[in-house]
Amino acid sequence: MPESKTVYFVGSGPGDPELITLKAKKLVEQADVIIYSGSLFNPKNLEYAKKDAKLYDAAVIDREKIYQILRDSALEGKLAVRFHDGDPALFSTIREQIDKLESDGIKCKVVPGVTAILGAAADLKLELTLPGVTQTLIITRAELRTPVPERESIAELAKHGATMAFYLSVHLINDVVKELLKGGVYTKDTPAAVVYRATWDDEKVIKGTLGDIAEKTKKERIIKTALIIVGDVIAPKKYEYSKVYDAGFTHGYRKADK
Repeated sequence: MPESKTVYFVGSGPGDPELITLKAKKLVEQADVIIYSGSLFNPKNLEYAKKDAKLYDAAVIDREKIYQILRDSALEGKLAVRFHDGDPALFSTIREQIDKLESDGIKCKVVPGVTAILGAAADLKLELTLPGVTQTLIITRAELRTPVPERESIAELAKHGATMAFYLSVHLINDVVKELLKGGVYTKDTPAAVVYRATWDDEKVIKGTLGDIAEKTKKERIIKTALIIVGDVIAPKKYEYSKVYDAGFTHGYRKADK
């Protein structure tokens, strides 16, 4: 059961309404107040809400108003849900919201959701951490209004040669490609993909390489709501089999065959 005087920050998933979690669905069904991010949120998720639930689109109200609605709702004993697209842990502003609410004595809980990179990887049938290719996924964004520490510049991160996923950056795809190549590990032949509105009905997938992905994306006129994915896992020339299921490998659940 939901706790009183508690605000729930809930991940709505990447777009497909069937990818919302059972826990999130139950909270929405019981919520008295729901604030959602209208610009990236699938409105079908609101079909689970009660008829008398109060709904607010965060895209048209400011930070202070959002805070006031959540605070007042919780203090009045109402169940308040702050819906964030994808997963609340990534590029969501929950830290600033939670800190302010908790300073007023209001408890906050977070319910995870499926983030867009996982939805995109599923549709591309990717294994983002592929043995023999890379065991690392770097999630980041290009710098514009939100500054990025120098140690986290695209060129510096690109030196790892890992799988990279860029949120909120497709409008800067030329700059992203330039910085990736500057790292000295990726080449113009490195596989790349752009996934527009991952898991939505109108999803669009563009595959290419760092040599042509920017041009292909511009031809499709994609300038927002898309992920950039880079790395050999997109089109691996070779990879290794996992040792976990190797008959000759011993691990905590199985002994190797003699």
